[in-house]
Amino acid sequence: MGSVGDFEFPQSNALLNIAGRASNDNPLDPEEFRRQGHMVIDFIADYYKNIEKYPVLSQVEPGYLKKRLPTSAPFYPESIETILGDVQDHIVPGITHWQSPNYFAYFPSSGSIAGFLGEMLATGFNVVGFNWMSSPAATELESIVMDWLGQMLRLPKSFLFSGNGGGVLQGTTCEAILCTLVAARDRTLRIIGNDNIGKLVVYCSDQTHCAFKKAAQIAGINPNNFRVIPTTLSTSFSMCPKALRNTITADVEAGLVPIFLLATVGTTSTTAVDPLGPLCDVAKDYGMWVHVDAAYAGSICICPEFRHFIDGVEGADSFSFNAHKWFFTTLDCCCLWVKDPSALTQSLSTDPEYLKNKATESKQVVDYKDWQLALSRRFRSLKLWLVLRSYGVEKLRGFLRSHVKMAKVFQGFVEADNRFEVVVPRNFANVCFRISPSAVMNKSSNGVLGEITNSNDISSPRTKITKMGLVNEVNQKLMESINGSGGIYMTHSVVGGIYLLRFAVGATLTQESHVIEAWNVVKQHAHAILNSIPTTQ
Repeated sequence: MGSVGDFEFPQSNALLNIAGRASNDNPLDPEEFRRQGHMVIDFIADYYKNIEKYPVLSQVEPGYLKKRLPTSAPFYPESIETILGDVQDHIVPGITHWQSPNYFAYFPSSGSIAGFLGEMLATGFNVVGFNWMSSPAATELESIVMDWLGQMLRLPKSFLFSGNGGGVLQGTTCEAILCTLVAARDRTLRIIGNDNIGKLVVYCSDQTHCAFKKAAQIAGINPNNFRVIPTTLSTSFSMCPKALRNTITADVEAGLVPIFLLATVGTTSTTAVDPLGPLCDVAKDYGMWVHVDAAYAGSICICPEFRHFIDGVEGADSFSFNAHKWFFTTLDCCCLWVKDPSALTQSLSTDPEYLKNKATESKQVVDYKDWQLALSRRFRSLKLWLVLRSYGVEKLRGFLRSHVKMAKVFQGFVEADNRFEVVVPRNFANVCFRISPSAVMNKSSNGVLGEITNSNDISSPRTKITKMGLVNEVNQKLMESINGSGGIYMTHSVVGGIYLLRFAVGATLTQESHVIEAWNVVKQHAHAILNSIPTTQ
């Protein structure tokens, strides 16, 4: 018998051959689907039951799978038993376990029973809901769910279908940014002419997600017109409205045309928050489109005590967050609201003869194909609907608050240990920390370390640079050592020249005991690394 956790399946060749033939008599036979479906559900349930047995970060080497799998596809059918055995033996070792309770890297990709089952329903129906007629329920449920969620976030009514705006489910924030940027581009070019595309300028901070730069390239924005506003540690890496205005003013004086500002609530590196109100005020003076990217932090804003982080959103043109990050809805599910849906549809609409129908021509329905890049689209609203109904607003708030509480616990551990420091204030459930410079320098002795320690001018630029490099190197070693152990998984960033470790709480299975154990792992590895530095003579 083979096994996956507590789940066992037969390995008899005769049984496997029978199962293989039966499963292929009709690839959608209901009873065979029922049989195999139960097996896959059991497999996944056991995977979650035993997930802590696996190293969080996959330990395989590049190219490992090619050595394990055949060089060509099978000619004859194989059974689900055989395939699941190979999943366990060959695929699971190559997975980084994002749903592990010991996963604290990047941002969460939180799942839930409701999210998974909603995904199953959507996949089971397998509709291609590009317009209303292709599946009315898919379109109408999406519009309803987006208004529900907008109300939970207390978005201005101008973003909702119940106002003059509306919401759409995109795949990712990358798509949401590109769609809104294209709408902003075309809105301006309709006024100044397509020949002037080379004059268009877009703006963001040095903490903005790299997706924006890619979107600008795809949208045809001159790379020389991509403006990045510097941020500093003193302002917790949020964008400065005054610096933005100065940059825009210089561009206008040079004959350029500002069209788009991307502001962020919860940046990737440090979860910094840009001041939406003042930034929107600047953009308004120049007729610019403002998009608010709250991919990570938007979820927590359903909690009243966190809603202030998106104050000023009323001045923006569009707003998005990823329900697949921290809202217990499986990938992919990006929620995008716009004040002026016609701006999207004017840029993204297609109207071939084979898609013409009376419902579309009535102007009484939404055709979501015209709100996105692709024609085909998935029934994403079904899983979001299940999440909202299965847990309700209050329980969802409770889940999110528990993650923030656990992050506070970890932050308390960091602050209580004089070898560590919190680098930037924690806004949500991500703690940015490092081994402190003083802890590193107190251990230094000869060579460059001694030069820094014994320098008569500790404030000199060379001393500062060398010292920062040493501290960064020690923290990089700490992160690599921790992740190499497989016990927990964290990621890093470099901001203002500072190498920091990011401890992002948000995996659905994480409990406070996992946070406590994670801190023990951090301490153990830090102790070993600091003790490997020769002590000062």
